[in-house]
This record gives sequence, C-alpha cells and structure tokens, in this order.
Amino acid sequence: MAVPVEPGVVTVVAARDGDQRALDELVAGYLPLVYNIVGHALGGHADTDDVVQETMLRAVNGLSSLRDPAGFRSWLVVIAMNQIRERHRAHQRVPVSGEIPEDLADPGADFVDLTIMRLQLSGQRREVVAATRWLSEDERELLSLWWLEAAGRLTRTEVAEALNLTPQHTAVRVQRVKGQLDAARIVVRSLERKPRCPELAEVVVDWDGDPSALWRKRIARHTRSCARCERVTTDLAAVEGLIARLPLVPLPAALGLWQPLGAVGSHAVLSQTAMAPVTAGKFAVFMQGALVKPIAAAAAAVLAAGVAVTVVLPSSEEPVAQAVSITSSAAPTSILPAEVAPSPVSSPSSVPPTTTTTVAPAPPPPAAPVTASVKKGVSTWNFDGVTKALGDVRAGWYYNWASTPEGIAAPPNVEFVPMIWGEKSMDQANLDRAKANGKVLLGFNEPDFPEQANMTPERALDLWPQLQATGLRLGAPSVGHSGDKEGAWLDRFMTGAAQRGLRVDFIPIHWYGSDFGAAAVGQLKNYVEAVHARYGKPVWLTEYSLIDFAGGTPRYPNQTELAAFARGSASMLEGLPYVERYAWFALPAEKPGTGLYAPGGTPNQAGEAYRDAG
Repeated sequence: MAVPVEPGVVTVVAARDGDQRALDELVAGYLPLVYNIVGHALGGHADTDDVVQETMLRAVNGLSSLRDPAGFRSWLVVIAMNQIRERHRAHQRVPVSGEIPEDLADPGADFVDLTIMRLQLSGQRREVVAATRWLSEDERELLSLWWLEAAGRLTRTEVAEALNLTPQHTAVRVQRVKGQLDAARIVVRSLERKPRCPELAEVVVDWDGDPSALWRKRIARHTRSCARCERVTTDLAAVEGLIARLPLVPLPAALGLWQPLGAVGSHAVLSQTAMAPVTAGKFAVFMQGALVKPIAAAAAAVLAAGVAVTVVLPSSEEPVAQAVSITSSAAPTSILPAEVAPSPVSSPSSVPPTTTTTVAPAPPPPAAPVTASVKKGVSTWNFDGVTKALGDVRAGWYYNWASTPEGIAAPPNVEFVPMIWGEKSMDQANLDRAKANGKVLLGFNEPDFPEQANMTPERALDLWPQLQATGLRLGAPSVGHSGDKEGAWLDRFMTGAAQRGLRVDFIPIHWYGSDFGAAAVGQLKNYVEAVHARYGKPVWLTEYSLIDFAGGTPRYPNQTELAAFARGSASMLEGLPYVERYAWFALPAEKPGTGLYAPGGTPNQAGEAYRDAG
C-alpha cells in the first residue's frame, strides 16, 4: 500500500503562495490522515466522505490565512474535528416526524469492517477494531485522535489542540476512553464466545443487535460479576501495542480521484463549486468528482472496494524507486502500471532538436572510497559468511542479543556491543562476560512483549542496579513500541529511574514499519524524534526494518521496497545528531524476511543498498 509522504513546511508555503503543484501534493499527502480521523470518529457513516471533502475544501480555502506553515497538520486536524462536531450538531437539529429514519452506518461502508478487511486484521487486533462500534459519538471522536497518536501519526500536543484541552486534561480523557475501549473488547469477546453464557443470553434477550454505549455498559456489568464471562479477560494485551504498528486505512476509490496535473480545465470545476480557490490540477479534479458523486447510493460499493490512492507524477518528472527524503517536497512516486503512466511531453516553448556530432562522454571520476559508518550497525546471529558480511556491509558495530559474540568472528574495526537480554541473563558471571566484551551495555530486550523479556517496569528497575554496577555506558530497556507515549512501559521505567536515582545514558528503541512505500522513512523519523524529545537523551535504534504485523502472519516487502527504505532510512538517520547508532534487522537472509546477506556472505538488493548508504 503506497501512501504519500506528508509534505513539509516548504510545500505548505509554496501551496499557500499559489503553487498548484504544491497544493496537489499537500492534499495528496494529508488526505489519508483526514480520512482515518473522520472514519474512526463517524464509525463509517455514509457522511464520512462528505465530511472529509468539506474538511479539505475548508483547509484549501483558508490556506492563505495560515500564519504558521509548520503547524499545518495541527491546523488541519482542528478543521477536521470541527467538521465532525458540526455534522453531529446538524443531525441533532434535524426535526424527526413520522418513522425514524435509518441513520446508521451503511453495512457495506462500515469503517470497522473496512479496517479489518483492508488491514487483514485477526486475533486481538480485530477485536480492538470491532470494539470501537460500542463507543459513544464523543468517545469515538477522542479515539479517532488517540488511535493515530498511538500509531505514531499524531503527537499528544496535536491531539490536545484538536480537543481544545491541555495535555494533562487530554491524558485523563484518553485514559477514560481506553478504559471504555477495554470494556468494549470484553463485550466483543463475551458475545462471540461459543457457547454463549446462559446468563448473558438472558441479559441480551431484548437487544436489537446494534452495538451502543448503553448496551456496552449493561453487558460489561454482567461480565464483571460472572465467573464464566470473567475468564475472557485473562489474556487481554495492552491496546497501545496492538495498534502501534497498524497502517492507515487506505482511501476508498471515491476519494482517490487523481489525474495528471491540469487534466481538467478550470471552468468545469468552478461552475460546480462556485467557491473553489483552485482552477486546475489534481485537487480541482478531486473536488469536481467529490461534488458530483452520489454518496448515499455508492458508499457501500466504494468502501468495500477499498482502493488505495493513485498518485501520478507531473509529466516532467520520472518515477523513482528510492525512499523520499523527509525534508524534501518532491512529488509522490507514481504507482500506476507502466502502460498507463503519462509519457513525457515537450514544452511548447522547447527549442527543436538539431543534428549534432556525437561526442563520447568523458569517463566518470573515480569513486571515492566508502568507509564504515560509526553509527551504522546490524543485529545478527552466527551464520555461514557472517565475518565476510560484517566486513562488506560497512557497519561500525553489531550485536547479537547476548553478552558475548558467541563464535562470531568480526573484522577488527567492527565493535561488538553486549546485551543483558532479560531476567534469566542476570547472573553475575554473565554480567562479568558482558563487561569483558564491550564498553557499552544494552538493557533488556522488549520487556513490554510477553514473548520477549516480559517484565514490568518495576521489576526492571529492581534489577537495574546490577547492570549499572558493571560501570559500562548503559542503555535503557529497548521497548518494542510506544517509546514516546506518556504512561507506556518506557515512560514508567524512565520516571521510576529518575525517582530512584538510577543511571540511563541513552534510549534504545525498536521500530517496524507496515507501510512499504516512501512514507515509511518519514514515519520512522517522526517516531525517533518524538522519543528524543520526550527524554532528551541520545537514541539508539537497535532494531528496525519493514514488517507488517497486522495480520496473523507477518508480511514482508519485496526487495525493491526494502532496498529503497534501507537507502532512505540510513541517509536520514546519519543526519540526525541525536541518533548515536542504528542497527538493521537483520544481517542474515537465510529465509524470507528483511535480511541483507545470503549464506556465504553475498548481499541481496537490500544488502547492497544498506551497505552503500550511511
């Protein structure tokens, strides 16, 4: 699924100053975010597309008055929330006479069903999404913002501004909604359990089958007092971890009406809008299609199709395979098939070509030797060719989740960094081995995941003085997700460390992107920046790559996608002064996944890209 990179300040300024191409890029980059906010808030109601379109139109009309281009995303989110509230108020004002109209989400257009289908969700991730049906309008409104915060798409400051609350009050509201969502998850489980609890069957005998906040409270009240139903709560995972790696839901076809720049004239658009500030370009095409589409009749078919956005480059630009730089305002990469991609067209003012004598091109200058990066690293285990691969990948360091190299013979210029993986690795002999094999020590590995180190922040803090006693430079436990979130595992650990006077020298984190397009580099950068801003310490990105965990089985990118991300991410990370080190997961490519070097030490396409970057 290709999602455009969210454009930066340069693009916002250009669009505000009347650059049509920049405006098209701005709309393409932020439309998926707005669609997901509105979709979650309205639960997939048939009005979703209309509210999204009205939000974008108001943003474009008001762009000239935007004083702070750096705050464009926050400003856009506030507009979206205002449109959502206006939609709620409009429905409350409508007088009802005769039969009560059906004002529910179209079953075919239900945002919950769409999310589950398009993201291929299963298990507890599916249950979380299904549970959102049981929230009230106000609860879904807040959830639509917090959901994207937990997924790394919004910051807490942006959420607070959209709600017109202080960050402290926002935190209270978020905790309350998370509690309601957890209650709704239990309701979903209880109702789906076969056979259903006989007492629960009596409770819901008058229920009409439509989820609501009122019935959530009634069913939840029963589950709390029923020994049989209470058992469904035993393995509930933290909701932050379940949604942390979820991508945005792709745009429906009705919102993906993108054409080459200038494909539709201005008069046709202006005659239908009478207020559109744009006269040509892809945004004009989008608004033209938005105003003539029959939403009520077509919503089910459109949303069920779930077609992602198609973005076409202006004809003067060539599609590129590599990831887009975060600070760049370049147009998004085309994802059209080659047979329908626009062909280059000469400018009317171009000088006709003249016949000239062919001259042999000058030989290219000799390539400058590439040296190993002290920041760039890899995670690895011992495999056939590991020594050759460690030398070839031009990394300055590596680790293997252990306190010793465990038989890995690294080149002399590649540093080994030991780790104390978990509580079972805490004996004194292992600590002494770690001290003898390195100058820096990595703390516990993903303690926030049951299948990894699996410990509470309090238990990690109790053990921390033993790691601190090694005298090595010490990194915090490397959490698998939510390293930037208030009240999450890492935040609780760092708060406790400060209270106990414990030493933490840097913050290791892990990140896996489920978006295999150019946007992944920006999403990674946003997360790393947020972690650094929260704790003010150097960051080590000790595991990272592209893996989609949304379904029951991990989904991996192809080599072209992986190589583009390896190249773009390494370049980005090298340029961040507060990122001390980063390590790709993983060096070996022994089976399908994200590995870089095949047995024998031969790089694949992604391996070559990572080797040459940084």
